[in-house]
Amino acid sequence: MARESRGRHDAARSQTRRRSLVGQLPTPLRAFLATEAGGALLLLVATAVALVWANSPWSGSYEALWGTEAGIRVGALDLAMDLGHWVNDALMALFFFVIGLEVRRELSVGELTDRRRVTVPLLAGVGGMLLPAAIFLLVAPGGEAARAWAAVIGTDTAFLLGALAVVGPRLSTQLRVFLLTLTVVDDVVAVSVIGLFYSGEVRVLPMVLMAALGAVIALLSSRGVWRTAPYAALVVLLWLATVEAGLHASIAGMLGGLLVGASRPRRDRVLEAAERVRAFAQSPMVEVGRSARAGLERSMSVNERLQAALHPWSSYVVVPVFALANAGVDLRGGVLADALSSRLTWAVALGLVVGKFVGIGTTALLAARLGAGSLPVGVGRGHVLGGAALSGIGFTVSLLVVGLALDDPVLRDEATVGVLLAALLATALGWATFRLAALRGEGDADLPRRLARPVDPEVDHVKGPADAPLTLVEYGDYECPFCARATGVGDELRRRFGDRLRYVFRHLPLHDVHPRAELAARAAVAAGLQGRFWQMHEALYAHQDALDYDDLVGHAQDVGLDVDRFVRDLDSPEVVLRVRDDVASAEASGARGTPTFFVGEERHTGPWDAETLARALEEG
Repeated sequence: MARESRGRHDAARSQTRRRSLVGQLPTPLRAFLATEAGGALLLLVATAVALVWANSPWSGSYEALWGTEAGIRVGALDLAMDLGHWVNDALMALFFFVIGLEVRRELSVGELTDRRRVTVPLLAGVGGMLLPAAIFLLVAPGGEAARAWAAVIGTDTAFLLGALAVVGPRLSTQLRVFLLTLTVVDDVVAVSVIGLFYSGEVRVLPMVLMAALGAVIALLSSRGVWRTAPYAALVVLLWLATVEAGLHASIAGMLGGLLVGASRPRRDRVLEAAERVRAFAQSPMVEVGRSARAGLERSMSVNERLQAALHPWSSYVVVPVFALANAGVDLRGGVLADALSSRLTWAVALGLVVGKFVGIGTTALLAARLGAGSLPVGVGRGHVLGGAALSGIGFTVSLLVVGLALDDPVLRDEATVGVLLAALLATALGWATFRLAALRGEGDADLPRRLARPVDPEVDHVKGPADAPLTLVEYGDYECPFCARATGVGDELRRRFGDRLRYVFRHLPLHDVHPRAELAARAAVAAGLQGRFWQMHEALYAHQDALDYDDLVGHAQDVGLDVDRFVRDLDSPEVVLRVRDDVASAEASGARGTPTFFVGEERHTGPWDAETLARALEEG
C-alpha cells in the first residue's frame, strides 16, 4: 500500500494519461512509478537481511538495536523512545505524509479528477478490503488475535509495483495506473483504521492544537504560499501534537499531506521562470541565480516539490528501514512449524491472498460489466485478476498493524509469518494469472503506441511534400499554453530537414480543461476550407486569450477569409465531423494529452523540443 514514490517537460504538458508510454504520463506519476519499482528491491533486501539477522548467532544484537533508547530534549520538551518506536512512529509519519501528498495530487489534478475513470478501481478497492477482513475474522481464533484484522486490508504499492515489473506484462502502465487508483482507498481507510482502532488514550487539548495546525496548513495552501519551509515546520508540529494526543503518528502524516494543495503549472509563472533563467544566463550573479531558482520553484506547486524531495527518502530509506526493524522474526526452535500450523498465520495469509484476489477481481469485473464504469484501455480481465493477486502483498502496513495490534510476541510472530507468506503466495498467484492471461491473448496492459489512422494528404493538415520520407504528426489543442510554445517546432524542423519532412497537425481539444478549444479547432478547419488553415492556426496560437466566438470572427477577418462563409462553415456537420475524426484517431492511437507527437507511426515520448524530435526523426 505504500506510495513512496512519482523531464520537467511533461510536467508542463496538459494533463496526460506508458515503458515508452511512461513519458506520456504526468511527471509526478512517472517518477512515482520508477521510484517504487526501485524501492521494492531495497525493501526485499532489507526483509531478507532482517530474517537472516534475527535467525543468526547474532540475533541478540538485532533485538538490542531496536530496543536502544534515543531521545530529543529541548528545554522542558523531552521526547524519548526506543529505535523501534522511532521507526514506527516517526519515520512512518513521513511515509504517510508522502501518501497524503500523492492522494491530494490525484484528487486535485490527477486520475481522481475524472470520476468516470475512478468508479471501477474505487469500488474494487472497497471489495478488496471487506472480503479480506471477513476471511480473516472467519479463520482467525478469537481473543487478542482478532485485533489484527486490519493487517489484511492494505496493499504495499511499492512491493506491488516491483512484483508487477517482474511477473507482469512487459508493458503495463495502464494496469499500473488502475492499481494506483485502487490503492487510494487502501491508503485513506488503512490510516483511518489505525487512528481509530490502534491509538492510545486520546487527550483533548493536543487534538485542538492538531485542528489549529491543520487549519493553518490549509490556509497557507489556499493563499498560494509557495515556499516549502512553513509547511515542513507545521507538519513537524502537527506530528508532535498527534503524539501528545495519543493518536498514531500516521494520522499526522496523512492529514498533513492531504492539506497541502496541488495544481497544474500556470503559464504566466512558467514564462516568468524562463525569463529569470535567461537573465541568469546573461548575468550569472548570485542574486540573479537566487531569483531564477525562486521563479522555478514558484512555477511548481508545493505538493509536487515536496513529493520530489521526499519520495526518494521514503522509498530508499524509510520503508527499507521499517522492513529491517519489523520483519526480523526468529524462526528457530520450531517457531516456523508452529506458525504454519497456526490459525492466525493462515487467517492473515488467506485474507491477503484469497481476499484481495477475489474481492478486487470480482468487484472490478462485476462493476465494469454492470456499467458502473469501464476498465482502462488496454487492460483486460486477466490483467485485472493478475493485479488483484499481487495486491495480496500487504507487507508495510500489514506489519505496522501487527505490531500495533498484538502484544503477545508469539501471536505477533505468527501474524508476521502470515504477512511474509502472503507476499510469496500473492506473487506466485500473480505470475500464474498473468501467464494464463497471455495464453488467452492478453499481452501488454498498455495504451496503443502506433498511429491508428495513417496520414492522408487529402484530409490532413500537412506542411511539406506529401511524399516526404520523414513524418512528424502533432496532436494539439489551441487553448493549451504549452502547445503554443511548441507550435514553432514544426517550422524549425522543416528548416532543418527541408523537403525531407512533412509536418502534420491534428486536433485534440481537451474540452474538460480548455472549454474554448473545440470551437477554436473548428475555426481552423473552417479556415482550411478556404485554403487558410495555417494562417488561422498561427493566429489562434498567437491569441490564446481571445478564442470566443466574436474573437474567432475577428481572426477570420485578419487572415483574409470570407467571413460569411466562415461563420456558416463553423457549425457545419463537415467541420464538426472533421474535428471529431481527429479526436477519435487520437484516442485510438493512445494520445491522451497535448502536445503529443508521433515520429512516423510511433508515439514519441519524453521532451518535445526541436533537438530531441530531430534526433528521433533521424533515428527513426
